Amino acid sequence: MANGTFAVLMLIGGLTDMGVNHCGTSNGCLGPSETQPRAAFSMGQWVDRQADTKAEAYLRYDFGRMYGPFGTAVGVSVSEDGESWIGYGATYKMNLGYSPFYAELHAMPGLYFDNGGFDLGGPIEFRSGIELGYETARGWRVGLSYDHRSNAEIYGDNPGVETVQLRVSIPTR
Repeated sequence: MANGTFAVLMLIGGLTDMGVNHCGTSNGCLGPSETQPRAAFSMGQWVDRQADTKAEAYLRYDFGRMYGPFGTAVGVSVSEDGESWIGYGATYKMNLGYSPFYAELHAMPGLYFDNGGFDLGGPIEFRSGIELGYETARGWRVGLSYDHRSNAEIYGDNPGVETVQLRVSIPTR
């Protein structure tokens, strides 16, 4: 899956959830609510596309506030060749039944710096993806994440890159 597929899935799932579970509440469709803030660290590698396979470290912080079904997060990543990205955006988590398993989608616009490495076409790059994982009773999460980063064709060149990562997320309070 490439380009905006994950962002579209997040929008469809989140808006459906919002209409079914949030719009009838006293807070309204996008009313704020508190949730568990968490810090997540991921290690993985770039795969596919025109880029060479390389390791990447990714740090993300999920804020403790939801707007309807959507959370907010900030992330920063650095590859082994020095390429870096920083962004802010939305998350949408779905519990898989009553099990401790979950799926989480994210869509985050951000700034990319190739630092002499792989050129993604320009500094504005969008990162969207999915994480499938397990959440312990204490709130720790372990998941496998797959995401896509590209400039949505706002520049003449849009090679994009995919990343597969193992993510560990811990509650911060």
